[in-house]
Amino acid sequence: MSALLFRDATPADIPTMIRLSHAGDARGKDTPPLDEASLDDPRYRAAFDEMSADRNHRLVVAEKDGEIVGTIQLSFIPGLPNFGMRRGLLENVHIRSDQRGTGLGTQMVTWAIERCREAGCGLVQLTSNKLRLDAHRFYEKLGFAKSHEGFKLKL
Repeated sequence: MSALLFRDATPADIPTMIRLSHAGDARGKDTPPLDEASLDDPRYRAAFDEMSADRNHRLVVAEKDGEIVGTIQLSFIPGLPNFGMRRGLLENVHIRSDQRGTGLGTQMVTWAIERCREAGCGLVQLTSNKLRLDAHRFYEKLGFAKSHEGFKLKL
């Protein structure tokens, strides 16, 4: 198994990150095709710039043999509970479909957990779509426990 190279994403990585996110959409065949023309929508760059300017967020890509095969967003969240314990949030975790089952996803999430530890987080949390049962088994193998029920309100 090849080791992954992790690096902070650059604006040039935005289209690849969006493609990976879209490919990992849990709706499967019901997911509308990605409109390639939308990849240069300025809203992506605005969100990228906002996250890049905040030291509590990192957009990271994982490379194997010079190709991006994974993406992850790390967010470090301060809080009052547990005596001000910081939480690490893993968001937009995706590994290219042809690389799943190779151990690269484990490398990526393990790397992200270590970054959270280095940032002083006492807990790492994430959400996963209820339909992504394979992803749930993957996270449980890494030690994550289903501890809460998530809710979302679209605005």
